[in-house]
Amino acid sequence: MAVPQGQEDEQVSGDRLTDHIGLGVLSARFGRDLIEEVINDTGVREKRRRLLPAHVMIRYAIALGLYSNESYEEVMRRLVGNLRKLGSWVDDWQVPTASAICQARKRLGAAPVKELFDRAAVPIATTGTKGAWLARRRLMAIDGTSFDVPDSDANVEHFGRIGSGPKASAFPKLQVMALAECGTRAIVAAVPGAARAGERTLAAELVDKIEPDMLVTADAGLYSWELFNSFADTGADLLWRIGASVSIGHLRWLADGSYLALIYRPGLDADRRARLAAAAKTGAEVPAELARLVRVVEYTVPDRNPGGELIAVVTTMLDPRQVDAGELAGAYHQRWEEESAIDEVKTDLRGRGQVLRSKTPELVEQELWGLLLAHYGIRALLVDAADEAGYDPDRTSFIRGLRVVRRQVTDQAAISP
Repeated sequence: MAVPQGQEDEQVSGDRLTDHIGLGVLSARFGRDLIEEVINDTGVREKRRRLLPAHVMIRYAIALGLYSNESYEEVMRRLVGNLRKLGSWVDDWQVPTASAICQARKRLGAAPVKELFDRAAVPIATTGTKGAWLARRRLMAIDGTSFDVPDSDANVEHFGRIGSGPKASAFPKLQVMALAECGTRAIVAAVPGAARAGERTLAAELVDKIEPDMLVTADAGLYSWELFNSFADTGADLLWRIGASVSIGHLRWLADGSYLALIYRPGLDADRRARLAAAAKTGAEVPAELARLVRVVEYTVPDRNPGGELIAVVTTMLDPRQVDAGELAGAYHQRWEEESAIDEVKTDLRGRGQVLRSKTPELVEQELWGLLLAHYGIRALLVDAADEAGYDPDRTSFIRGLRVVRRQVTDQAAISP
């Protein structure tokens, strides 16, 4: 019995044909039990049997991330795997139409895919993963990026454009602030927002994802007194670059060339800052609501910056015997691994310069979480391989891993459109 193309109600008796849809080598990372938990907890389980149930569409959202340039129907064809080997199923099951797939995406929404990412995307470096740790702290980074989304009325209203008038961006923009594990380039948390959403505002929503064993790096554009303190209060250590406009009160030099200093709450006048620094030099306790004790490392990178620009980073790791200034400078530059991770998502997965395909804000966010899940799954596979071989995961090729995953998914697709 053939199932008419695009029909929503499942017509095959017994187990559903689509129960056997998987993502090949990525299935182990996003297993059926976890997906079922997500479906239950987000309340999207279908009340009647459908050709495209929720668990299929969650996997489909990830597949869209793997095949960003393929049509809806082609992505579904690649996703359906190895069904002809199951003798109880008809051979002429047909891929649903783009319209049916789009309706199923709308029924699913963004929440289940986001929830799957929140539960599955955890730091993956083991104690033996090379380049992932400093003084038993897991090296992490926070950074932001943006995605062009289709120029539909709904997307323009929800996301907006950067700039205005003739200088406005050609497409609405989805802003994303992300937390990444530097040693593995795995993105483990993300916060989406509109075009004009401030990076610090979005970054503040990542605080709940910070764990005490982390060393979190960030560029100067993210520094503020409030944000730095909110991250530091999690118990994690921080290593953030600061700009020349940030007032710091020098206290004393340390043996490795770094120095202890105070950073101040905004609005304190010069006299008040000087009195706080003088008190700290005597060993007096500084009110936490006014200033915070940090360690400052200043250095230049002549090979990358012949002009000799001074880089200043502040850290909550105060003891140079624990980690010296040179190690901290090297750790800060591991922050660039997140930029590489973002480039993998935007260039290798989505395609350089490509616009996301979804025309409504809800599906734009669903598409984003699918992209991030696809990237995380591939990165996790690469880390497993690198750890087994004793390599630094940074030196493994993401694009080769992507090709392997795409090839295995395609090899499983036994049904033509």
